[in-house]
Amino acid sequence: MDSCQLLCEFQIEPHVPKNFIWPKEYLEDAHEELQAPIVDLDGYLKGNNEATKNASKLINEACLNHGFFQVINHGIDMNLIAKAYDEMDTIFKLPLDRKMSVYKTHGSMWGYSGAHAHRFSSKLPWKETFSFPYYVNNALKPVVTNYFKSTLGDDFEQAGVTFEKYCKAMKELGMMLTELLAISLGVKDPLHFRELFEEGCSIMRCNNYPCCKQPSLVLGTGPHCDPTSITLLHQDQVGGLQVFVDNKWHTVRPLPNALVVNIGDTFMALSNGRYKSCLHRAVVNKHKERRSLAFFLCPKDDKVSPGVESMALNDIFGVETIVINVLNVMWMKEMMKIFNTVEACRGGCVSRFDSRSLAHVPHAPTARVNGRWARREKSVLDKSSHVAVAD
Repeated sequence: MDSCQLLCEFQIEPHVPKNFIWPKEYLEDAHEELQAPIVDLDGYLKGNNEATKNASKLINEACLNHGFFQVINHGIDMNLIAKAYDEMDTIFKLPLDRKMSVYKTHGSMWGYSGAHAHRFSSKLPWKETFSFPYYVNNALKPVVTNYFKSTLGDDFEQAGVTFEKYCKAMKELGMMLTELLAISLGVKDPLHFRELFEEGCSIMRCNNYPCCKQPSLVLGTGPHCDPTSITLLHQDQVGGLQVFVDNKWHTVRPLPNALVVNIGDTFMALSNGRYKSCLHRAVVNKHKERRSLAFFLCPKDDKVSPGVESMALNDIFGVETIVINVLNVMWMKEMMKIFNTVEACRGGCVSRFDSRSLAHVPHAPTARVNGRWARREKSVLDKSSHVAVAD
């Protein structure tokens, strides 16, 4: 039976199918809650300098440690978030054959995926996803709305309108967070990173984690680090997001009206390695399905960024600039292939690229550290783990 069909028919399956079962070493329980700061953005949004300073300090502390924090009073309409969940539910409740009509094809980042069965045959994640792009084009055409109409049909136009508004709001919040991140890094110009992201094509992903009769055998999303820049996640109140810090898993407690923000590999490179892109995963339970909305802020694919001009960074790394050609389209595709099997890091928070694997990839990210250009290298745990961006 097809893995997508198995997932969709989970309620009538007496046991977890073999290709969804994960090795025991990946299934260690989390017993502690992650100490992730709650950053109140109200003062920053009102232009209060002291509040901005306090917010950037909290962000700095979190990103130096593990790269995760939560934001409240972020300005996103909670009714809009609720509508996005309603529209997402409608999509995932469609008959399997309808969902398969927009199935994510090999090499594509967009469309429906059931357990990532189009990519893997074992250690499958217990989830289904629907992904689509968001960017602002010169013609000001509604990119998301058009995508929904062209893939799901005219009856999903309103769903497209809702997610167009949702993505626009997330993009605006993401841009503001780049300013706070710049301030937190001690960059002279708070708008330092803004140009990188203004014209970028971001990724929106809806995640649905069904109940599982044997949750101790599966993972909703395997251990991974996000290869993108900044992730803005809204998770429902069921919970399931976990972060690997100090060689153990920690839960991220869902907070009403809060968004979880985490640093991805690309922004870690932009910070010259100072900020952490941390290993995380999602677990499921037997009583209630879990849902989340993940927005990945991405830079324009052909942008070249001057490095962080910060006295603090210069003192630490002994460099004046780094130059990174981020997320070139060809490199992005190659990176996604490489991230199909990535090792979790026991000794630290960061997943790293294999320099041998990246040797043939044009414009792979590099950083000038101590006068040398060095590619980031991948660190080995025990066995490879499938990476599925978004939680």
